[in-house]
Amino acid sequence: MPTVDDVLEQVGGFGWFQKQAFLTLCLLSAAFAPIYVGIVFLGFTPDHRCQNPGVAELSQRCGWSQDEELNYTVPGLGAEGDVFTRQCRRYEVDWNQSALGCVDPLAGLTTNSSHLPLGPCTHGWVYDTPGSSIVTEFNLVCGDSWKVDLFQSCVNVGFFLGSLGVGYIADRFGRKVCLLGTTLINTISGVLMAFSPSYASMLFFRFLQGLVSKGSWTAGYILITEFVGPDYRKMVAILYQMIFAVGLVLLVGIAYALPNWRWLQLAVSLPTFLFAFYYWCVPESPRWLLSQKRNQQAARIMAHIAQKNRRPPPPADFKMFSLQEDVTGKLSPSFTDLFRTPHLRKHTFILLYLWFTSSVIYQGLIMHMGASGGNLYLDFLYSALVEFPASFFIILTIDRIGRRYPLAVSNLMAGAACFTMIFLSHELHWLNIAVACIGRMGITIVFQMVCLVNAELYPTFVRNLGVMVCSSLCDVGGIITPFLVFRLTEVWQDLPLMLFAALGLVAGGVTLLLPETKGKALPETIEDAENLWRKAKPKETMIYLQVQTSEFSGA
Repeated sequence: MPTVDDVLEQVGGFGWFQKQAFLTLCLLSAAFAPIYVGIVFLGFTPDHRCQNPGVAELSQRCGWSQDEELNYTVPGLGAEGDVFTRQCRRYEVDWNQSALGCVDPLAGLTTNSSHLPLGPCTHGWVYDTPGSSIVTEFNLVCGDSWKVDLFQSCVNVGFFLGSLGVGYIADRFGRKVCLLGTTLINTISGVLMAFSPSYASMLFFRFLQGLVSKGSWTAGYILITEFVGPDYRKMVAILYQMIFAVGLVLLVGIAYALPNWRWLQLAVSLPTFLFAFYYWCVPESPRWLLSQKRNQQAARIMAHIAQKNRRPPPPADFKMFSLQEDVTGKLSPSFTDLFRTPHLRKHTFILLYLWFTSSVIYQGLIMHMGASGGNLYLDFLYSALVEFPASFFIILTIDRIGRRYPLAVSNLMAGAACFTMIFLSHELHWLNIAVACIGRMGITIVFQMVCLVNAELYPTFVRNLGVMVCSSLCDVGGIITPFLVFRLTEVWQDLPLMLFAALGLVAGGVTLLLPETKGKALPETIEDAENLWRKAKPKETMIYLQVQTSEFSGA
């Protein structure tokens, strides 16, 4: 009896049907970018100061310039002033009183303005920006600045919780049902978020997006890898992730054209209604249908693929086809299996750390660049463009050099770049951006490779469980990263970089403790997994369908 891969080769492993499906499903990967890192534009925090009633009238009466008005009325602008005082405190002065003069108006109240009492911004804030963000609309600054961190953490909590439930739906009810359901909820939630009247409602819809959007991305990944032949799965898996970078580039252009956060949210959400056409454009996975004993439907889809590819139809006995049981199918996978033996235990702890580190550094570098000044749009664009050479690097090296050394070097490159940025002057903006892009490229390579390495280190009966458990640390990292970046930046701008550097350098070292899996067959049993350190190199087996329930790799 031929295998499913044999039949796919007969009807066309990467013909016209697969190319059309790939280009169609890749839109999901691009649409995921605004959800994953949209906080950079939706939640940017411009320079701000307390709103003081009467200051505008006094400034107009005295004919002050903008600099003079700020110098006379805003505390903390001197050489010894701090950012918190300048942005979150105001003089307890009635600016409407007629006793105030136009030359140093506070001089008549005290001999030293630093002795004037300071109070909170009870009348709101003034923001130095032509656009708007959730920060400027809901005043998420000073005492409420942590709500920006919560906004991004909320979507990562959704990723974490949704990945388990959506993965079950995809395996139980089908890839297509999962795809259509998650894209519909994601689109509706995105549109409703643009009309949110309050911070709480906006947070709720953002959480809903996180709950389903990662499932949409994964469902598209599963479908395309199950449609193509085994010789093309590695290529489409990497290219599908690379399209995420296309989404980042498009996001920059849309954000630049629409500086208002509500219009930006609508612009990235409304087009996703077109994903409803997947109902007619994308069939169900034949492999999943076979696993559910729905052979006649699988045969019809295979015949459709053959017709589109102008290839011979599947064999007549395909309707009687059944997927072979895995050699370990009778085993019941358990969480404890991931720690049962010495090598598996070591691999699990290392992979947990690598997933966590890759998420923190990847998202952290993006947020840190947005919080460190400069041109927000250009800086984001430069860092997004480096994801393209990162993907090509993986394609060129993964079968020539292997997995372990490129993964270790990429972690070290990301950590070293963050460490170097600590000692660069902030006035050398271009140099900072160039080094940050090097770090971004390194961590992108890590993010895309760790999923593959994760799947290759576990035996078949716990492979999906191993990927699911280890990659859950990716979402945990995403939950805490906003708090790390924005709160540590308030203490010292380069403090997050010190953390990223330490995480990356340690990750590069521990990666060398993993075995090289290039040229080795996938382990079927725990004994096989323990013997991965042996030098023997059996014929390599492609694993890209084995990682079908893995988490999103971030690029």
